[in-house]
Amino acid sequence: MSRLADFTSTLMPHLMLAPIGLPMLTAAFMMLLREEKQRLKLTLNIFSTLAGLLIAIALLVWTHQAGAPATMGVYLPGNWPAPFGIVLALDRLSALMLVLTGIVALCSIVFAGARWHRAGVHYHTLFQLQLMGLGGAFLTADLFNLFVFFEIMLAASYGLLLHGSGRARVQAGLHYIAINLAASSLFLIGASMLYGITGTLNMADLAQSVPQVSDADRGLLHAAAAILATAFLIKAAVWPLNFWLVPAYSAATAPVGALFAIMTKVGVYTLLRLWTLLFSSEAGPSALFGSLWLVAGGMATMAFGAIGMMGSQRLTHLAGHAAVLSSGTLLAAAGFGQNGLTAGLLYYLPSSTLAVSALFLLADLIDRWRNDGSTLAPYEMDDDAPFLTPELVPSTGLNLDEDEEVLVGRVIPAAAAFLGLTYLMCTLVIAGMPPLSGFVGKFAMLTALLNPLGLGSSAGTQLGPWGWGLLGLMIGTGLVALMALTRSGIRHFWASHDRPTPRLRVMEGMPIAVLLGICVALTMQADGVMRFTEATANALHAPGTYVRAVMSATPKPGPTTAAAEGRPIEGRPEGAAP
Repeated sequence: MSRLADFTSTLMPHLMLAPIGLPMLTAAFMMLLREEKQRLKLTLNIFSTLAGLLIAIALLVWTHQAGAPATMGVYLPGNWPAPFGIVLALDRLSALMLVLTGIVALCSIVFAGARWHRAGVHYHTLFQLQLMGLGGAFLTADLFNLFVFFEIMLAASYGLLLHGSGRARVQAGLHYIAINLAASSLFLIGASMLYGITGTLNMADLAQSVPQVSDADRGLLHAAAAILATAFLIKAAVWPLNFWLVPAYSAATAPVGALFAIMTKVGVYTLLRLWTLLFSSEAGPSALFGSLWLVAGGMATMAFGAIGMMGSQRLTHLAGHAAVLSSGTLLAAAGFGQNGLTAGLLYYLPSSTLAVSALFLLADLIDRWRNDGSTLAPYEMDDDAPFLTPELVPSTGLNLDEDEEVLVGRVIPAAAAFLGLTYLMCTLVIAGMPPLSGFVGKFAMLTALLNPLGLGSSAGTQLGPWGWGLLGLMIGTGLVALMALTRSGIRHFWASHDRPTPRLRVMEGMPIAVLLGICVALTMQADGVMRFTEATANALHAPGTYVRAVMSATPKPGPTTAAAEGRPIEGRPEGAAP
């Protein structure tokens, strides 16, 4: 790891541009290829996404160097200092989101390579543009460019949602486009109001300006922040602004639905980033502004997601409501503003995202398997009951199924066993049941909630009604999710009859195995991962390091400046004639 960090250091800060530039160049090149070149486009898409994931892992390792409380990377693409020019900033949180995006995207495109990528045109180009928007949203350090990358991401998602055509996708797509256009309008209104009050859109400069806003303008500042937050809350699927998510995500093709699982986390990431920067404990009269709204909105979203899961029959609807439940849990935990609680939610975030993505992919395979055969067993009157004695007592030594066939020694097809086991793992992670990472994340959040000052130091600390409410909801929604997923599992795996053996390709099974395998790895490496999330949470709640790193970044001197100052120009020997 140290060698990888050293190698990455030699490429910094220019390597930070790769998560944006690589998918942009790949999409541009694929636009030049004819639509018949599907295999070539698929190959380019997979290799570009894999390269982006490897770069994101290198950036993650670099940000978490041993002995460094907070390693920040700052890149000035236009070579203008902050707050006047475009700034890209990399810390542990943005690197974590880049890695999570790369994992989900790679598994999604490999799954799509089996069949779905041929269902429409420009799939691979839109896919790469989506990754470009996501990478830019996680790296940008100013609100204007955040809006630009949001629009790139959303424009690509419109095309991906409609991929495969069909009335259901068109109807859900129109609703999806309308609500996101409204959210974009609120984004522009909120950003323009903030600029009018503070004179800047740079996030670090905003963090310095908020405490200095006059009392006469502070109400307008809070109104601007509330409008901006509403735009992000729509994208984070908070109740009651999440009516669009389940129809849209369930109507999308399976690999697109899996990729969209990361989209709600973009809203959560942006809220967490801006709230800890602009309204931290150092924000003066505006400190922790809106925290109660985050907690209340998150808790309402949790309840809505759990009820939606209980009322869902289709697996894709279950996965959509599971995404809503996950988002609500993250928002409610973030609103408390506690370092330990933030560390727990940062552990829970990748686990829940990976499980929801896997469930979207599984839903496609299970529904295809279920629809290949009869869904209802025929009812036949039969006077004979060979599994009963004349006294109507079950015969000993026989273990029969519904067709009165002996179960002992029957072989379960490998594909059916794979679908069943992976569905069970998704259930455990989403419901937060032991022993997988969903339980570890929820347990970490509950521990931090009950011990805000740390174990052994929180005696006499009152949890408060909101704390008890979140504790009860986290346990209750987990049980409701468990019941909903168990009921659906019984319906799809136990109560179906006369179905052929499921057909499962390696390109379809491998992405699901990878997504859930990473959940297992997070469980096995829980100590190291929690140390990482604790360091990330401490840096988030002490934004001074982020602000100083961005505001102190200096442009690289050009050749004219270097010559005027008497310094050697890079690439030219000293003493050489200009």
